[in-house]
Amino acid sequence: MKASSSRTQPKATASVASDPLQQALPLLGGLSPAQFMKRYWQKKPLLIRQAVPGVRPPIDRASLFEMAASEDVESRLIVQQPAKKGGKAPKGAQADWTLRHGPMPRSALPKLAQSHWTLLVQGLDLHVPAAHALMQQFRFVPDARLDDVMISYATDGGGVGPHYDSYDVFLLQVHGQRRWRIGRLRDERLCPDVPLKILSHFEPEEEWVLEPGDMLYLPPRWAHDGIAQGECMTCSVGFRVPEANGLAAELLLRVADNIDDSKRQLYRDPDQPATAEPARMPANLQAFAAEAVAKALKDPQQLQSALGEVMTEPKPRVWFEAGEPLADGVGVRLDPRTRMMYDDQRIFANGESWRAAGADARLLRRLADARSLSAKDVARCSDDVRDLLDQWAEDGWLHPLQD
Repeated sequence: MKASSSRTQPKATASVASDPLQQALPLLGGLSPAQFMKRYWQKKPLLIRQAVPGVRPPIDRASLFEMAASEDVESRLIVQQPAKKGGKAPKGAQADWTLRHGPMPRSALPKLAQSHWTLLVQGLDLHVPAAHALMQQFRFVPDARLDDVMISYATDGGGVGPHYDSYDVFLLQVHGQRRWRIGRLRDERLCPDVPLKILSHFEPEEEWVLEPGDMLYLPPRWAHDGIAQGECMTCSVGFRVPEANGLAAELLLRVADNIDDSKRQLYRDPDQPATAEPARMPANLQAFAAEAVAKALKDPQQLQSALGEVMTEPKPRVWFEAGEPLADGVGVRLDPRTRMMYDDQRIFANGESWRAAGADARLLRRLADARSLSAKDVARCSDDVRDLLDQWAEDGWLHPLQD
């Protein structure tokens, strides 16, 4: 299967002009979000030339290097030493690789003139407004699936080797050129004795050089290899992929924390006979335990509440600066670090949940979707919602916004 490449952009008709999900976007190569999700999402790759015309790096090189030295940022340095002629490198790797995790002062980074090294910085959207604005363009996918913007800075020849991801990714070239090779994953075997997950048998099917503004979408488990041609920067918009066992474990912990201890039910066994097998687990106790777990999970509202809290839990290394209650006559905007979602019964933010209904629910849902409220909207808040917004402002979860 070959990756599609966008060429023309269909014209929007009056019937879809009012529906943003039906409007053609340069970001998606002239497809509407609805068309993209139906035809490509988790199905096949798409190369989009000039998805973001005139794009500029969301952060300059010096500032990026400064970020990599911070303990509040997740960063990695990957250095590739090409195999010497006649040398024996692991099959498929063709190089010696080193991996170092940050924080890294500038002195720990190689010289700019040195080729074949890459600096990766995660969560750029949490620290750089331009990166946060970039991620907002992909909110035609549910927030529960959006993860972060990672930036890759590389010198000539730099890359991380052929690999695959378990999640969807949009690879936007923001500076310089990068040559991408992609192919269906036919062999998952990895190179031995390498600190990176590099495929030992990568078979590319398609190859392109991306210029600034070009973007490549890849579904999960598509093998790919990107190599810098000169100095380059690439932004990766990645998505969260909850894993069943891990998610179940987190949900069970949340549900257990919310159990009402005032309704305690103690195990009783008045009919337990004397036993000659004291080490055998009593069947009645097994049944009691199974019933207790089933009862804890019986209420679907408890499980939905736990899911919202888990999915809005802030990332590690995320912290908020304390603020002050809101002044009168201002709107509000959510802090880039704030994760806010909702369902039919509750509002979720940063790992906590609140019941909401009626006008309060509509207002808070609007805040979650738009990530801001006008001063007029805030003025219409009920006392309860206003108190909540004031508390969030004090916690640094949101900030005043002048209309």
